[in-house]
Amino acid sequence: MIGPSARLGEQLVADGVITPEQLAEALAKQQADGGRLGGRLVEIGALSSSTLVSALGSRLGVPGCVLRHGLIDPKVAKVIDREEAERLKVLPLFRVRNTLAVAMVEPQSVPTLDRLRQLTQCTIRPVLAMEENIAEYQHKYLAAEVTVDAFLASIEESDVEISEHEAIDEGPVTDLDKMIDGSPVINLVNVAILTALREGASDIHIEPEREATQIRHRIDGALRTMMTPPRAMHAALVSRIKVIGRMDISEKRLPQEGRVHLVADGREIDLRVSSMPTVLGEKIVIRILDKSNLSFELSDLGICGDDRTAIEGMLRSPYGLLLVTGPTGSGKTTTLYSALDLLRNEAVNIVTVEDPVEYQLSGVNQIQVNEGIGLTFARALRSILRQDPDIIMVGEIRDEDTARVAVQSALTGHLVLSTLHTNDCPGAVSRLLDMGVESYLISAAVIGFIAQRLARKICSSCDTSYYPPQELLELVGWGHRANELFHKGEGCRTCHNSGFRGRVGIYEVMVADPEIQRLIQKEASESDLRVYLAETGWRTLRQKALDLVERGESTLEEVMRVTRSEGAGSCNPSGMQAEEVNV
Repeated sequence: MIGPSARLGEQLVADGVITPEQLAEALAKQQADGGRLGGRLVEIGALSSSTLVSALGSRLGVPGCVLRHGLIDPKVAKVIDREEAERLKVLPLFRVRNTLAVAMVEPQSVPTLDRLRQLTQCTIRPVLAMEENIAEYQHKYLAAEVTVDAFLASIEESDVEISEHEAIDEGPVTDLDKMIDGSPVINLVNVAILTALREGASDIHIEPEREATQIRHRIDGALRTMMTPPRAMHAALVSRIKVIGRMDISEKRLPQEGRVHLVADGREIDLRVSSMPTVLGEKIVIRILDKSNLSFELSDLGICGDDRTAIEGMLRSPYGLLLVTGPTGSGKTTTLYSALDLLRNEAVNIVTVEDPVEYQLSGVNQIQVNEGIGLTFARALRSILRQDPDIIMVGEIRDEDTARVAVQSALTGHLVLSTLHTNDCPGAVSRLLDMGVESYLISAAVIGFIAQRLARKICSSCDTSYYPPQELLELVGWGHRANELFHKGEGCRTCHNSGFRGRVGIYEVMVADPEIQRLIQKEASESDLRVYLAETGWRTLRQKALDLVERGESTLEEVMRVTRSEGAGSCNPSGMQAEEVNV
């Protein structure tokens, strides 16, 4: 691409970018494995990709860059078909009037430049990028299975179905209005949404910072930075999202919520938009509700064997209260929807009260809480009782009033399903008592508890072996297995170098048998409940989580992280951090 490798290396050494020792190591690796010297220098950590392309671009007299989202216009990227782009090792980036910026591995190749001019009828402005970098974004923007153009058109041509209308200020046209009418902002928002859908993200965070705007996706429970547009674009991005969410673009001092229903790439997608004022500007969080990724099969959720048998047995009860517990984001609502999916049929009347209604189920009457007008969980639940229900689902028991109505409903012949924020099953009993519900009512109403967590699964593309820290093995009683290899993910492009891809549920189930009911009625402590459960062979969340490690599905560090707050043996091993992984 630019002459002999040694000359490039010597120039980098002369410029003080790398050391002679690093050059020698990279040349030896290049001689053994082949490839380009620049790539070998990046592999051994002698310099970053951005430094390399900058240095190479300087030698060639062209700009050099590392490709990222926001730099590429999805429509422009597809002006050359994928086969031709891969053959030429190029990727169109953006077009300004009749000048097309194109990322190229060989920006000085006259035949390639001539072919690009012939294909696009544009003046070509070459930009140097690494071959691996171009190949990565060719896959993301030119993949045949993703109809980027159709998705962009679905928004730009106003084919988005709005499911909730809120006031939009119809004031005079301002410079900001002109900015959000421009395709760069529209395309950036569309790309952020499309990329999140393709990566299986649950949320998009758009956050103002002093120097830039940060766009992060929550994938498998962890936030990952996907792009950092210029700070000057932040207000326009926020306004664009507010427009499609039918929110008031003139109100910047108060939190707002909006909703969007759209069809992207043949899938129905619901977006829940939330804005929040901060000292640096408004932050936007978009919750993605992708019905195509939702499974209501208990086995798909990870509920199998005795646990599934016990849950199905409780769901066959004609009345009683079944509580699903766990922290925010542990999948409680999905478990409830799975239960409703098993129960719904033409012979029963199912009514839910939720905040918000995340997925619409046919054959189920779903009520959206609206505290602004006084429609709270407790008030809606009282009204539901006059609707002749057989099965009631309460999105969350938050206070004593809701708890009492839920318990009374269960005692008067209804099957009530709900969630509660506690760490495990025994802790749910204490939580109800703390809310002021009498123990004799709890023991009479409750038929069982389900506690759950979500653990990240090891990426199958980079699964490798390792020795966990000795102190961690000692903590779980596996000190004798110090010389045993366990599984973990090494990190690759598929999993964004996190070592994890996807999540699996961990569940503990506590059926309210006569002895449990007796202990609840006498207000036995959580430890007393655990002693009895241990005598029956009951297994805790931590023990269920360790099964995943035994099967090579997750790592010891991960399952310890997600079960660290479990009542029996809550811990934070030395050297471990409560991870909120940002990759």
